[in-house]
Amino acid sequence: MKLFRRIFSIAVAVGIFCAAVVLCINCYVMQSTKGQILSPEDTTIMQNADCILVLGCGVYANGQPSAMLADRLKQSVALYEQGAAPKLLMSGDHGQADYDEVNVMKQYAIDAGVPSADIFMDHAGFSTYESIYRAKHIFEAKKIIIVTQKYHLHRALHIANALNLEAYGVSADYRSYRGQLMRDLREILARNKDFVTSITKPKPTYLGETIPVYGDGNITNG
Repeated sequence: MKLFRRIFSIAVAVGIFCAAVVLCINCYVMQSTKGQILSPEDTTIMQNADCILVLGCGVYANGQPSAMLADRLKQSVALYEQGAAPKLLMSGDHGQADYDEVNVMKQYAIDAGVPSADIFMDHAGFSTYESIYRAKHIFEAKKIIIVTQKYHLHRALHIANALNLEAYGVSADYRSYRGQLMRDLREILARNKDFVTSITKPKPTYLGETIPVYGDGNITNG
């Protein structure tokens, strides 16, 4: 019985320690990036941003963007129209022929009046880390504005900082989203995972030849 109690006490202590580490990392990621989150109006005074990086999200089988993705696209188009950056970089999952986030994202922007040449697509943005890594190393961006929901911005900005990519964020929270509580809880673990990833800096699933984001976005069509 004494051995069981000792083992139980050790297990509890280890659990508390691990939980404390997770929460401390989560707090660090959020606090260290909050100053990089701007209002849409603040971006008008920025200079030399290479592009607006729009992080992908779910699309429906009928080719329509999910609510979260639609709001990211709405915000990115608004920033483009006010001159925050000259190019849009749509980064999402197009790893299978029957699932394509990036062409849906580009079509939304085209329908909103953005010229096709100003819209780049990253077909291999399979994760937040990969999207930002490729924005720097494939699309050769040096200064970016990241658009996603605020809960997601902290992690994205932390990754950019770790990769020495100058980045600012604008949130796309136009509404409340179903399941946000679970999303917030999962994000705590995701921040911890990408905190470690940002230290080890693995290469993404795909690299390939560089596609400078200051050129013609039609080169990424497909």
